[in-house]
Amino acid sequence: MEKWTVRNVKFNCEAFAKALGVSNVVARLLVNRDLYKLDDAKSFLNSNIDNFEDYNELLGMDKAIKIMKNSIDKGEKILIVGDYDVDGVISSYVLYSGLKKCKANVSYVIPDRIKDGYGINENIIKNAHANETDLIITCDNGISAIDQIKLAKELGLKVIITDHHDVPFVEDEKGERTFILPEGDSVINPKQEDCKYPFKKLCGAGVAYKFIEGMYEAYGINKSEAIELLQYVAIATVCDVVDLVGENRIIVKEGLRIINKTKNIGLRALFKETGLDTKEISVYALGFVIGPSINASGRLEQAEWALKMLLSENEEEAEELAKKLNELNKERQELTKEGLEKAIEIIESNKMNEEKVLVVYLEDTHESIAGIIAGRIREKYNLPVIVLTSAHEGAKGSGRSIEEYNMFEELIKCKDLLGKFGGHPMAAGMSIANENINDFRKRLNAQTTLTDEDVIPKVSIDMPLLLKDINFNLIEEISELEPYGKANPKPTFGMKNLKVLELRVLGKDKNVLKMKLSDGTLFIDGIYFGDIKGFEESLKLSYGEDEYNKVFNGYPNGVKIDVVCVPEINEFRGNKKVQLIIQNYRLN
Repeated sequence: MEKWTVRNVKFNCEAFAKALGVSNVVARLLVNRDLYKLDDAKSFLNSNIDNFEDYNELLGMDKAIKIMKNSIDKGEKILIVGDYDVDGVISSYVLYSGLKKCKANVSYVIPDRIKDGYGINENIIKNAHANETDLIITCDNGISAIDQIKLAKELGLKVIITDHHDVPFVEDEKGERTFILPEGDSVINPKQEDCKYPFKKLCGAGVAYKFIEGMYEAYGINKSEAIELLQYVAIATVCDVVDLVGENRIIVKEGLRIINKTKNIGLRALFKETGLDTKEISVYALGFVIGPSINASGRLEQAEWALKMLLSENEEEAEELAKKLNELNKERQELTKEGLEKAIEIIESNKMNEEKVLVVYLEDTHESIAGIIAGRIREKYNLPVIVLTSAHEGAKGSGRSIEEYNMFEELIKCKDLLGKFGGHPMAAGMSIANENINDFRKRLNAQTTLTDEDVIPKVSIDMPLLLKDINFNLIEEISELEPYGKANPKPTFGMKNLKVLELRVLGKDKNVLKMKLSDGTLFIDGIYFGDIKGFEESLKLSYGEDEYNKVFNGYPNGVKIDVVCVPEINEFRGNKKVQLIIQNYRLN
């Protein structure tokens, strides 16, 4: 059962539409995204790289640029410490290629997910010291590395931290929080308390880009050289699932424009390997093809392979690395499928789906895919989920949450049962002793305030729409809101009481349902990519076997449906027509 709600912000959308020069539909969509001030809406619709915030506003930026420039000018050894996910790899690429352009003596290291864990660690610091490194700069990590940065300073290393994660804190008995920063020579993170940078939602690569913007200006390098880097930052921005508003929206819009003409040998090789070489690179391609391929190397092998592919100037080497990444991603997909099946079996056989918080232990599952599996389970049950796997010492896990449950705050209440943990309201990571797992699951469920109402899946609809309102012009207007992502979701429209004239299951895997729909006057095709078997069972249950057979054979029938959908243009063999992509349905 789902709860459908239509966003109903009381606002004079007609006057707003006139002031903006857009349709009432687009005006309503903007208001639904909290863009009800004229200047904000204009900025959203017309924003470009000229609207970037000033990198100088980032706390610590001026000092960091001076430290780095001094180090480069003296020919000192500089080490970039990245991370093994997409954002970490891309951040490392942005810093490395940018600093090389400034003639820096720079190298990089990315921690091994299994051996080293997340971010900068003591071994990296000790090796840097042994190799006579003068300056370490982190990207997409470092803000919580209090002890590690202290060690680096004790060994005489200079340290610049660039990060975007939440600043760590200690909490007293009254719940008062004191934020703690590592003792680096300079810390650049828009989430610092005293940082006046207006946009707080950059990913790690976005922060690294801002630093390179400043370095290029310090060395008199043309701004256009920095803009070229946005194609890479766009990948990280989409894959790190940061809000696609403000500066992030500009990064992705501009990045997509550049990446579709990219000269990067590694990217072109990956496009070819994944079948994207003849297609337009979209947000979907970044988030579901390119990003996962880059991520797979860090999950199952070495993240440095992905970085080497991006840096490669040899087509043969780039093709070899692209193939390796694609194969690893396919392996990751298979491991994820196996792990998900095991998890669902455990949940169903132990009736864990009757609980409000799911904690599943998958002993033999690769720890790097625990978060992916947790996300898939959350989608299935609409419950907060933590998936734990066997680790070198005890268990490690990843959690994915729902809007009604602040996972990080709930973990704080269980900190006596956990080893290391961290995260934010919607996701978290942790380590735990095996003997504590059962108590951990029990306590999370005992202390939760989640109600039955909270865990009903919510379907948010932007506005109702009639078939007569749908045309090429409307779809083109709606596309002005792209790129879609977190905080700027794809618009959704509700349509009630449509007649289902015919149904057909398509695709080699029988995973596409094509509907011929009508409001009694007009006709339109609908495409549904969801649970086809579930749809068929619901149809039989609601209308019976006889009506089921009629509608699948195109005979006159009484089947009616409500849908939540997105109109789009389908182009096939040069012919264009409007169709509905159906996201949710209710049989009447």
